[in-house]
Amino acid sequence: MSSRPSQMTLAAFASASTTYGGTGSWMHPRADPRILDPDYYINLSRTLEQGGFDLLFFDDRLAVPGVYGNSIQAAVKHGSRVVKLDLMTILGLVASHTHRIGLGATYSTTYHAPFHVARAFATLDHLSRGRAVWNIVTSRNANEAENFGSEYLDPMTRYDRADEFMEVTTGLWETWERDALQMNRETGIFADPSKVHELNFKGKWFSSRGPLTVPQPPQGWPVLLQAGQSGRGLDFAARWADMTFTNAWTIPGARDHYQSQNERVRAAGRSEGELRILPAVQVIVAEDADIAQSRSRFLDSMSNEEEVLIAFSERANFDFARLPMDEPLSDDFMKETQGSAHLVQRYADLARDRFGEPPTLRHIAKILAGSSTLRFVGDASQVADQMSEWFLQGACDGFAIVPNDTPGSFEDFVRLVVPILRRRGLMADPDANGTLRDRLSLNRRASR
Repeated sequence: MSSRPSQMTLAAFASASTTYGGTGSWMHPRADPRILDPDYYINLSRTLEQGGFDLLFFDDRLAVPGVYGNSIQAAVKHGSRVVKLDLMTILGLVASHTHRIGLGATYSTTYHAPFHVARAFATLDHLSRGRAVWNIVTSRNANEAENFGSEYLDPMTRYDRADEFMEVTTGLWETWERDALQMNRETGIFADPSKVHELNFKGKWFSSRGPLTVPQPPQGWPVLLQAGQSGRGLDFAARWADMTFTNAWTIPGARDHYQSQNERVRAAGRSEGELRILPAVQVIVAEDADIAQSRSRFLDSMSNEEEVLIAFSERANFDFARLPMDEPLSDDFMKETQGSAHLVQRYADLARDRFGEPPTLRHIAKILAGSSTLRFVGDASQVADQMSEWFLQGACDGFAIVPNDTPGSFEDFVRLVVPILRRRGLMADPDANGTLRDRLSLNRRASR
């Protein structure tokens, strides 16, 4: 049986755009504005690799935000995630400038084809020598469906479809056996025909003959990352994911989630420890704790209420411009947020706890204005202590670090916190060889 790792897994949560970690973050004085320049991504990846991060992954969405007010105008005005570059192009560039760090792209099972995704990640895995990571999403926004001329699917249908998508994709990765490619000039055999197979998959949503046009990836399956938070999303992660990143606010809550998620892992026929659980955390660190607190307050001061609600509308797939700011949220409203009802309920519960009264939209906006994720603030030792406590108390297997400004907050973390974590033996050997799966001691996966 697998067991918890003895060292943290560190993932960098990045965007092929402006910083994801906070509203107004593109205006931060330390934010690099060159989001359309290749050096932006090359320098970021090198900073993270040299700092010992295990992987860098990019979030994505397939539409300019247009849920709030049923218009893109406010999002374009504020710069609310309106730019999203093609991730495979970026990771192909980054792969040639790095050697160890895992490289992750977000790809949707709802608006891509399994053969395309299988080929793209198999190619990246070969060209990066076994470092490809796929962040699997099902895409919850109606705007995205409109961009692809597709029907908007309810959450349960999206996940049912995603299960079949994964069966096809992982099956295609295995249509070439590991030693099928020979390129033997003496015998004239390029590949052994007995080791290259058709898939011949026929399902409810997909069919694929196969084989894939790319030999089996070095990792077998590229590392699979997922972040579903609903019950159906947690089941999906238990079956398919090697890592999942979560939102957690307290150690007791995170430990409960950790245990619950691993129960689902076991129910899916896998061993506890096969799925790494990484809470998203925003780190604000400085040489002095007072400076860090001042930076935290400054970051909060940059928040714009309308931009907060633009982002929340996209996450919930609900137009919050329709609601009065100061009236309690009704039960009927909770039922109406079909895109992500559990998300809305979580922030409503947080607002009720914090303000001690029935939650309103303004209450939720105030919470989101601070940070939509866990936040560690302090000097280097204080931040390292918080991370160590979460990890050693069994609340997580590592962290997905969300930046406040890019690349500044990553540079601060690498310079100040990483040396302490290394001295405590909580970070892996940066010079370890092998694929990303090898270095993280993740089992090689196989279709059932």
